[in-house]
Amino acid sequence: MSENVQLPALGESVTEGTVTRWLKSVGDSVEVDEPLLEVSTDKVDTEIPSPVAGVLEKILADEDETVEVGATLAVIGDGSGGGSDDDAPAAESAPAAESAPAEESPEPEAPQAEEKPAEDEAASSAESAGSSAPSGGGEGTEVTLPALGESVTEGTVTRWLKEVGDEIAVDEPLLEVSTDKVDTEVPSPVAGTVQEIRVSEDETVEVGAVLAIVGSGAAPAAQESAPEPKSEEKPEPEKKPEPAPEPKSEGKAEEKPAASPAPAPAAEKKPEPKAEAPAAQEKPAGGRSYLTPLVRKLAAEKGVDVSAIEGTGVGGRIRKEDVLAAAEKAAAPAEAPAASAPSAPKKPSIPEVSPLRGTTEKMSRLRKVVAERMHEALQTQAQLTTAVEVDVTKVSKLRQRAKADFKAREGANLTFLPFYTQAAVEALKAFPKVNASIDTDKGEITYHSSENVGIAVDTERGLVVPVIKNAGDLNLAGIARQIGDLATRTRDNKIGPDDLSGATFTITNTGSGGAVWDTPIVPVGQVAILGTGTITKKPVVVTGPDGEETIAIRQMAMLFLSYDHRLVDGADAARFLTAVKKRIEEAAFEAEVGL
Repeated sequence: MSENVQLPALGESVTEGTVTRWLKSVGDSVEVDEPLLEVSTDKVDTEIPSPVAGVLEKILADEDETVEVGATLAVIGDGSGGGSDDDAPAAESAPAAESAPAEESPEPEAPQAEEKPAEDEAASSAESAGSSAPSGGGEGTEVTLPALGESVTEGTVTRWLKEVGDEIAVDEPLLEVSTDKVDTEVPSPVAGTVQEIRVSEDETVEVGAVLAIVGSGAAPAAQESAPEPKSEEKPEPEKKPEPAPEPKSEGKAEEKPAASPAPAPAAEKKPEPKAEAPAAQEKPAGGRSYLTPLVRKLAAEKGVDVSAIEGTGVGGRIRKEDVLAAAEKAAAPAEAPAASAPSAPKKPSIPEVSPLRGTTEKMSRLRKVVAERMHEALQTQAQLTTAVEVDVTKVSKLRQRAKADFKAREGANLTFLPFYTQAAVEALKAFPKVNASIDTDKGEITYHSSENVGIAVDTERGLVVPVIKNAGDLNLAGIARQIGDLATRTRDNKIGPDDLSGATFTITNTGSGGAVWDTPIVPVGQVAILGTGTITKKPVVVTGPDGEETIAIRQMAMLFLSYDHRLVDGADAARFLTAVKKRIEEAAFEAEVGL
């Protein structure tokens, strides 16, 4: 009997996904919950597990194809379905060409051999699921779906990171949950053993619903059901190496030369779905690395060999940080000899050729949303940009004196951005037109009573803007901590939906990429956005204490304000920028940084 694999719901606002990579091929055996393919949406790259054990008979969605939620992706059967029948003629013709009729006779037995463990595993998994329900017995602690934001009322379980019978520590991730605004992990509130799982993967539940039971001691159902498939698998491996259509993975390639060594790889193959980390480590060795498309692209750009990287993500996933660390480690030894041999000619700073060159790809959903909002902003607002040049020399010296102690005391990096942000927030209180919103249909202007500052963060998926709420109530240390926390959680895709909404004013630090100045687009619903340029040393005319003018080397930066001219006039923008400039150049932040 065949089972359809459908694209599950990956969040309320996600209606489609793109198949980025198939991890299995037609004819491959697959276990329950074993990753079958990778799917990318505008918010998350994830793997779709197999709902049943069996043989992959058909693939109905090609790589790079975009399909809607609920669409059938593949068909999994017991080895005797349409997929295996289609492969049978090819398997029979190969021995005929090789004049090896001895291999034709065992072929009908192979599907029968595969049917039995597939049915047994399905039955044992059903028994395990049924028996696990009372195993909790109310003795453990209930793990409920936490509130993931004021506007979020439900979430979809996308993946369980633990199984019934697994041990788990306090705050260790138990499952992954997706909402319409964020994908996040739910940690265990207590240490113990997973006694019961009450919500299946791809099931949507309301906030507060019980997801699992974690208690002390092992789950009896998990202990009893675990050995059963292992004991039944031992006599089966002699039949499994016979089918010809399955030379895809390394395990099967080793089974083909002789039937005698086949039981060893077959026995090793079963634990893969139960222990995700070993599976993730084996895939790179076989050329099927456990990577999202974005990480795969980054590895190609950096020239990093992913087979030599040990992933630190969930289930051994190789993350962006792993690739960057490997690239930095590889570059470190190369720099040492260059320093010791100054006579050697310098290598020109030519950027690496991107693998995207000469290719065509579909726009991600996030890219489409950003494009629509930027176009809407330009079509509905009268935008222009005003800029001033700021001397940040005093702030730079202040940072050098205080950043080490500040980091030890506050646990946050003392960059230039907190200084810019505090100066901007103070100016917003004095010039509320810049911290307002306009509704031309109602003919109303709202001057906001709080300064909620959005901070633009560059991520793998694109530009994301988390918000520092009530920034006007924070000192410089509080702002620095908020910037560090929001930026880290945004890049790790652990930001909450409430952190991404409610901005009344935005700051973008394009100078971090080396830009001198820019003309940023004002977000919809706001009337201004402040940009900060890169800091450069240049000779400038400065006035001494007695009024004398001299030329000195100073650290200078551009501050540029894009604004909606329907509400903010050029004079308003100039006054705001001048106030920020004066605050930065005075650099009276000693008390704020602990000096």
